[in-house]
Amino acid sequence: MHDAHASLRTPIKRARGLGSAKDGTGHFWLQRVSAVALIPLTVWFMVSLITHLIGADRAGVAQWLSHPLVALAMAALIAAMFIHARLGIQVIVEDYVHHEGKKIVALLLNNALILGFGGASLFAIARLHFIGI
Repeated sequence: MHDAHASLRTPIKRARGLGSAKDGTGHFWLQRVSAVALIPLTVWFMVSLITHLIGADRAGVAQWLSHPLVALAMAALIAAMFIHARLGIQVIVEDYVHHEGKKIVALLLNNALILGFGGASLFAIARLHFIGI
């Protein structure tokens, strides 16, 4: 009799006794959700850029970001953008960097840069919203 679960595994997985890492589905959906969120947020930002921000100085940008919904939408845009970028770069590294050590370094660097630049961007939005210039 043939085990139904064993037949779903590839020959190498059966030989090693390993199953799925079960991480791909969450990664897939988070990348799709962040992509869908970026569509209206990017349209909103482009419209805001054209109607409010072209020619604005720092005080004008700070005044624009002083509105709670604007600051919240901008923070959502930044968060979605950096999450989507992190996931996309992770896939590229995992697919095309074959040396395990270089892959780990690249993934750690990706996470550090995304966290650093994303955190700095969110901090700047919060500072302009709450404090101003």
